[in-house]
Amino acid sequence: MNKWSNREELLTHVRAQMHDKRYQHTLGVAESASLLAKRYGADPLKAELAGFLHDYCKCWPVDKMFEILVRHDMPIELLEGEKELWHAFAAAIVIQSELGVTDPEILQAVRYHTTGRQGMTLLEKVVCVADYIEPNRNYPGVEEIRALALHDLDAALSHALGGTIRFLIEKQKTVYPLTLIAYNDLVSRKGRVGGFNG
Repeated sequence: MNKWSNREELLTHVRAQMHDKRYQHTLGVAESASLLAKRYGADPLKAELAGFLHDYCKCWPVDKMFEILVRHDMPIELLEGEKELWHAFAAAIVIQSELGVTDPEILQAVRYHTTGRQGMTLLEKVVCVADYIEPNRNYPGVEEIRALALHDLDAALSHALGGTIRFLIEKQKTVYPLTLIAYNDLVSRKGRVGGFNG
């Protein structure tokens, strides 16, 4: 799955990419993702690895991320949108070349952990929700998302994405199209089945 057979060696490399607060967040996401994976039937080892790697490029300079994204022909709406999204797409590229991670499920979970997308896989949902609820997170509404995540993964994700969309609108920031599509997909699925299923 990757060239890092030793967990501590991998974590040492990950830690070198970020400041301590971001590293503690990373550990929290990995732990939360593993727990959610066990609860909902995803692969806990893949969830943990995606958690370790999801913010690999978060603390990199934006011009470095931009160069990577341009070189890999990322969509113009991403390049012209909020820079906060760049790290996820850059990480999905970089962890292949630097760490040898080639598992498409892990790469997709890293790529879409900030935006979501239509038809998210179980692992993608697990990592995305874990990023919202890991123990170091403290923002209005996080406890409600944590409570939902205990019994309904789709409801937790829908609530989390809805909160992000509201926040961006209130701040008069652009909403990346995939996030709106992901939210609409979850809500329409709820309507079709009469409720969410994780």
